[in-house]
Amino acid sequence: MRISSPANEKIKLVVQLQSKASARRKQKMFVVEGIRMYEEIPKEDLMATYVSEAYYNEVIKAGKLSKEAKDNLALCDYYIVADSVFKNMSDTVTPQGILAIAKQKEYTLQDILALNTSEEKNKGNAYIVLESIQDPGNLGTIVRTAEGAGVAGIIMNKETVDIYNSKVIRSTMGSVYRVPFMVTENLAETINELKKNNVTVFAAHLKGDEYY
Repeated sequence: MRISSPANEKIKLVVQLQSKASARRKQKMFVVEGIRMYEEIPKEDLMATYVSEAYYNEVIKAGKLSKEAKDNLALCDYYIVADSVFKNMSDTVTPQGILAIAKQKEYTLQDILALNTSEEKNKGNAYIVLESIQDPGNLGTIVRTAEGAGVAGIIMNKETVDIYNSKVIRSTMGSVYRVPFMVTENLAETINELKKNNVTVFAAHLKGDEYY
């Protein structure tokens, strides 16, 4: 299906999901941009794919898609969008030509605590607790670093920037699909719950001493 009008309801939904955290929360969906992020979307979470006309002609029609991208493209409806409309849909200055809508993940504290990354149950798991991180790039980098460090889960307070913000998603470079996370309404209460589950809690401070 081809879309040439910015007034199309599907296009308006993408724009809303790109720009408004409230829309993302209500719809329980978020936008993924770029071929690398597209290839890594869990198949069960992929809802729709949008490609620019130029991308369709130069990549898809020319048979240059990777196997992972082809598999995802076959899973759901995809729409070919006029280049000028696609540019308005995109959150980047130079759009790659492909974006998708994906389902949001939902985890509880008990879900995160139940995911054991060590061979011995409840031994060696590490968690990150974030309070009021405002910069999207910083949050995305933390998620990416957490995956590399083998962190079992991330806990954020509600004042932290929306993890489904497009800039955060790009900065995670795919780690957002694999690292469990949750947003808590009461951070102090959640920290107490961690302690009750035998999790030792350490706090970092900008003016604190180095600790090894």
